Amino acid sequence: MIRNPRLWITLASAGFLLAALAGHGRQLLQLSLDGQGWCWLLLGVGVSLLSLLANAAAWGVVLRWLGHQPRWSAAVVLFLASNLRKYLPGGVWHLLARVRALKAEPSADSPVEQPPLRTPQALVAVLLDPLLAAVAALALVPFGGWQAGLGLLCLLPLLVLLPRWLNPLMQRLEQQRARQLADRGLLDDALEELPPAFPGYPWPLLLAELGFVLLRFAGFACCVQAFDLSFAIGWGGWLAGFALAWTAGLVVPGAPGGLGVFEAVLLLRLAAVVPEAPLLAVVISYRLVSALADLLGALTARADLAAVRNRRYC
Repeated sequence: MIRNPRLWITLASAGFLLAALAGHGRQLLQLSLDGQGWCWLLLGVGVSLLSLLANAAAWGVVLRWLGHQPRWSAAVVLFLASNLRKYLPGGVWHLLARVRALKAEPSADSPVEQPPLRTPQALVAVLLDPLLAAVAALALVPFGGWQAGLGLLCLLPLLVLLPRWLNPLMQRLEQQRARQLADRGLLDDALEELPPAFPGYPWPLLLAELGFVLLRFAGFACCVQAFDLSFAIGWGGWLAGFALAWTAGLVVPGAPGGLGVFEAVLLLRLAAVVPEAPLLAVVISYRLVSALADLLGALTARADLAAVRNRRYC
């Protein structure tokens, strides 16, 4: 009986990666980057950092669509400062930081203008962002072609965003996450039911998340270019593989930050058409590039937040 699926998924993903590394370790050591390759990786860090800003702005669009007036600069700083917490065990700490900020008493650091949000409102505002990002990413999979029906199948989640489906889904996700946080003693108030009421199909939100995912892919594409692998398959195939793997890393309950899950899915999806050793190099380099961008974004946001607080108390 599997009592902890997160643990088993993490172990399976890690085992698959270790097996791939062991099988192609000698070929990996023979790969090297020239000056142009390093420039591509550096560009990948910059583009990945830009994608985080796009994600933070998309979250502001989510807040506004839900009827909460965002304070854009504070919302972006909060999003970036809390983003690094997704790598902590549990995978909920970045979400929890945003929920608590939305529920806190109004201050100069508040991400919204109005009085504090209630717990269900804050949870919906935080959980809707990754759901929309996942749907937007899956909508890009058809750019890789029919793929034995996978391209068409990945368009079906767009129907989930219809209000008749989205309302009950978000209510269930909100209650599930609230119970999870309450069981860990991370909620400081009683649970209450507040069914979400969405004004319509979230087209503005979907487009904002689509821009974020495309920028995320652009950072990955820089890693592909660094190892001169763009010739292996068309960019449509790279986009489809990345979008599917990125979505799996986001929604599958595995290691924090999708660590291991993203890499395993991408290898399984593309290893048959791309040389595996260079593909491993791309996967590893992209993980380092994206993690460095996350670190730079969080450090910059925290430095900005500290500077604002110092000016306030001077």
